[in-house]
Amino acid sequence: MQRLRYSPEEEQLLMTQLWSPQIADNPETFVLFAFPWGQPNTPLERFKGPRKWQREVLREIAEFIKDNRGKISADEMIDALREAVSSGRGVGKSALVSWLILWMLTTRIGSSVVVSANSETQLRTVTWGELTKWATMSINAHWWEPSATKLAPAAWLTDLVERDLKKGTRYWGAEGKLWSEENPDAYAGVHNMDGMMVIFDEASGIPDSIWSVAAGFFTENILDRYWLAFSNGRRNTGYFYEAVDGNKRDFWRSRKIDARTVEGTDKSIYEQIIAEYGEDSDEARVEVYGDFPKSGDDQFIMPSVVEDAMKRPRYKDMSAPVVLGVDPARGGMDSTVMVVRQGRDIVAIRRFKGDDTMTTVGNVIDMIEEFKPTLTVIDEGGLGYGILDRLNEQRYKVRGVNFGWKAKNPVMWGNKRAEMWGAMREWLKTAALPQDRQLKTDLTGPMKKPNSAGTIFLEGKKEMKARGLASPDAADALAVTFAFPVAHREYNPRTDIRRPTGMQGITTSWMGA
Repeated sequence: MQRLRYSPEEEQLLMTQLWSPQIADNPETFVLFAFPWGQPNTPLERFKGPRKWQREVLREIAEFIKDNRGKISADEMIDALREAVSSGRGVGKSALVSWLILWMLTTRIGSSVVVSANSETQLRTVTWGELTKWATMSINAHWWEPSATKLAPAAWLTDLVERDLKKGTRYWGAEGKLWSEENPDAYAGVHNMDGMMVIFDEASGIPDSIWSVAAGFFTENILDRYWLAFSNGRRNTGYFYEAVDGNKRDFWRSRKIDARTVEGTDKSIYEQIIAEYGEDSDEARVEVYGDFPKSGDDQFIMPSVVEDAMKRPRYKDMSAPVVLGVDPARGGMDSTVMVVRQGRDIVAIRRFKGDDTMTTVGNVIDMIEEFKPTLTVIDEGGLGYGILDRLNEQRYKVRGVNFGWKAKNPVMWGNKRAEMWGAMREWLKTAALPQDRQLKTDLTGPMKKPNSAGTIFLEGKKEMKARGLASPDAADALAVTFAFPVAHREYNPRTDIRRPTGMQGITTSWMGA
């Protein structure tokens, strides 16, 4: 709810306070003054102020302003502030972004703020949703008129500023701008001698071309020039990585925030991520430590991981369950692929082209009879449901899995397919793979696609085909073997017939496809 307008005397006092050097040149003081910290019956009733890392950034800006004012007095060239922060999830990045926007617009009359993010959802829902929340809580809430991707000064305020202070207000306000990699120059066009702030939210996902265009906002030699970038470190390439951890660090004030060190966060979430994926996993590095992944770019499974698995000697754990995974063809150039996995070993890979439903049912039955799997799992999308239904009618122990199902860990994984691929990726660290070139291509083809909350989805087959890549049929068939937990079995070497003697069951050569 927007505050009631103060009396003229109260309004004048508020302006005097907010525009005083003590507040205008110290964003930490502004944040403490502008919001109802600790006040009963407010959203901040239980909070005393910003978190430690947020205060450090705010104080760094205050020191920057102080240094630049000294340079102005000495008639020296002044700097533009460049701040890049890589952090784990849930540390309060969006809150800090909101405070900085409100500080800039409140204390730099006529200034402009441009905010960009890696997606429209992030910009509208997360960034602007948070900004609107803090704007309505601020002591000068009545100064602003928020909309979907803009924060503009109220009409009465612009009239007052133009009439009494003789200041232009044409560019005064904050705007969320979506970038276009195909037309980066469309992002440009804002220059403001009254002050300029550019904020990149989820900056790791913003292309380098947009960073280059944004640099053009800071060509004027004025005091108030601020460029701030916040993100989880999702890529170990690109401008954001270079600003924090690469060859552009000399031009940026950078820091990494380990989420476990931040007060007020739920530490159990971070410990769960570490326990599930390992201390040195990319998930822990990105989501917890505020670091960058070891694996490159947005590729979900790196070639080196697959190559290492292909070099390992086979490990025969005959007590491990045998699981048959089936990825039915969806027509066209796709193949129906069946993979037999036992523990850390792939027993067989078989591919079938152009078969109808009943023929595929027959092929699955042949695989079941040959390898005696503990469980058979079929991707039930497309033709898979009909295959599954027919096998169930014939009393075979089969289960269907839908790639679009909700994951067991929906915070980390966007759907069941992403979660299965995540389990497969962990398995590959100790697994032994055949020298199958197509399997390698399938495993390393899909890209990961985190959303604005950091939840990971996997690139779809249609998207891969649009990039000129084949459907990862063999990898999907292997992935479905991780859909359900399967108990170990008792092994009797005298009676076991599940693995054909002499490796006759392997249809893909271990020396090459």
